Amino acid sequence: MMRKIHVLDTTLRDGEQVPGAKLNLEEKLEIARQLKKLRVDTIEAGFSASSPGDFEAVTRIAKTVGNDGGPVITALARAVKSDIDAVYESVKFAERPLIHIVLGTSSQHLDKKFKKSKEEILSKGVEAVKYAKKLLHEVQYSTEDASRSDFEYLWKTIEAVVKAGATVINVPDTVGYAVPEEFGELINKLNYRLKNLNDKVLLSVHCHNDTGLATANTLMAVKNGADRVECTINGLGERAGNAALEEVVMGLKTRVDYYGAYTDIVSKEIMNTSRLVSNLMGLDVQVNKAITGENAFAHSSGIHQDGLLKSRDVYEIINPADVGCEEMEMVLTARSGKHAFRNALEKIGFQLDNEDEFAELFDKYLELADKKKEVYYHDLFYLANIFMIEKHGKSTSIRLYELENLQVISNDLFPTATVKLKRGNETYQGSAAGDGPIDALYSAIKSMINIELELKEYKISSISRGKEALGKVALKLSYQDKIYSSRAIDTDIIKASALAFLNGINRIIMEQTKEKAKDEHSA
Repeated sequence: MMRKIHVLDTTLRDGEQVPGAKLNLEEKLEIARQLKKLRVDTIEAGFSASSPGDFEAVTRIAKTVGNDGGPVITALARAVKSDIDAVYESVKFAERPLIHIVLGTSSQHLDKKFKKSKEEILSKGVEAVKYAKKLLHEVQYSTEDASRSDFEYLWKTIEAVVKAGATVINVPDTVGYAVPEEFGELINKLNYRLKNLNDKVLLSVHCHNDTGLATANTLMAVKNGADRVECTINGLGERAGNAALEEVVMGLKTRVDYYGAYTDIVSKEIMNTSRLVSNLMGLDVQVNKAITGENAFAHSSGIHQDGLLKSRDVYEIINPADVGCEEMEMVLTARSGKHAFRNALEKIGFQLDNEDEFAELFDKYLELADKKKEVYYHDLFYLANIFMIEKHGKSTSIRLYELENLQVISNDLFPTATVKLKRGNETYQGSAAGDGPIDALYSAIKSMINIELELKEYKISSISRGKEALGKVALKLSYQDKIYSSRAIDTDIIKASALAFLNGINRIIMEQTKEKAKDEHSA
C-alpha cells in the first residue's frame, strides 16, 4: 500500500538563517506563493517572536497563502508562553494553522544549554503543549537534538507531550550527527511505539547536512515509518544546511518501488522554485548539486553523450522535464564524440551525409574545442557555415547575431550602453539607458532584435582564478513558457554578459528556424 508522505518546507525559517540570506516581506510572500504552487503540505513561515518583521511576514503569509485551500501555516516557538502567543497571533488567520514548539532532549542541551534536570525540561515541554492546545488544535512538538538523546528519555518525552495533546512529533537530527542505519532504527522504534500510543499523530523528521547525510537520513526515516519530512529548497539552512526538498521528493519518486511512498509535490515546479529562492536570497546553487544544480542534467563525456542520444535512460534516471528543467544539455568539449557532434550539427540545421566531409569538419571542431573550454552552438554554427562555403560555395539561410563592439558607461546617475551587432551582411547599432550597466546593455541589444523576450535569470561568476568571467542567462519568449539558457566566457565581465545574452538569442533563432522548416516539410 502506497503511503502519503507530508512535506513541510522550512526555507522561510531555517533556510533564511543562512548568513546573508535575509529576505524582506515581499520576497517572503513571493517564495510562499511559489511553495503553494509547488504544493507543499506545510510552510514554516518564520520565527514569529524573533522580530516585528518576522511576525508581520508570518501573518501576511497566513492571510494570503494559507487560505483558499492553501498549505498548513506554522511558525517556530520556544517552550515559553510569549513565543507560543506570538505564533498563534500570526498563524491564526490561516485556514489550517499549527503551532510548532521546540525543546531539547539531549544531555548536551539539558546539562549545558538549559542547566536543568530531565524532569524539569519534560514538565516544561508538557506545560507548553497544554497551553498551545488551548489556542489551536494542531500542535507540533520537536525534540531538538533527538539523534543524540537517550532513547528512553526521548520516548518518555514524546509519550508525555502526545498525551498532553501534540498532534505532530518531530524528531530532528539537529547537528547532523546521525547515520542512515542508526537513524532508521531510531525512527522504526519510535514509530512502533507512537502508532500504538496514538496512530493519528504524525511522525516527522528534520535532518541537517553537517556530514552530507541529510537526504539519506530523511529517506531512511521514510523507509522506517516517518509520515512527514522537513526540508528546504536547495538544502539551505544552518551551517551545512538541511535535507533538500528536491532531493528527498525525487528520491521517493524515482524509487517508489523501494519506498512505497509518494508526495503531493508538483515536481515540474521544482526548478522554478529553486531559481526563485536562489535569486531572491542571492545564494548560488552548487553547479553539481543533485536535481537543481546547473550540471545536474549536463553531459560532456563522449561515452555518456553517445549513450544518451541512443536512449535517455542509459545515463539519466530522472527526466529533466519532470523537475521543470530545460531539455537535456550536451556540453560540447574536446571530450565529446562524433555522435554528440553530429547531433549538435543537426540541431543547428546542418546535415552532412558525406562521411569524409563530416570527418574533416569534426577534426576542425576538435581543434576549436582544444582552444576553448566549451564550444557553444553559435561557435559550431560559424565553424560549419565557413566549412560549407569553402566546400560548396554556399551557406545556410540562418542568420545569427554577432557582437561587433560595445561601450558601457556605469555611474550612479545615468548608466548607458551602446552596442554594435552584425547579422549576415547587415550591421545594427543601438543605445539605451538602464538601472545599471547590465540592464542598459541588454536594453540596447533588445532594441535591435525583433524578438519579444524576458530576462528570467542573469549571473556572472569568476573562473580560472579570476582571469575569466562566465556569464549565464535564462531567457523566455513573451508568448511561451519555455526557458532558453545560455552562457559565455570572456576575460571582460561586460563582454561575457553580452555574449551570453546573444548566445541565448541565437539559440532561439536556430530553434525557431528549425521548427519552421519542420512545419513546412510536414505541410
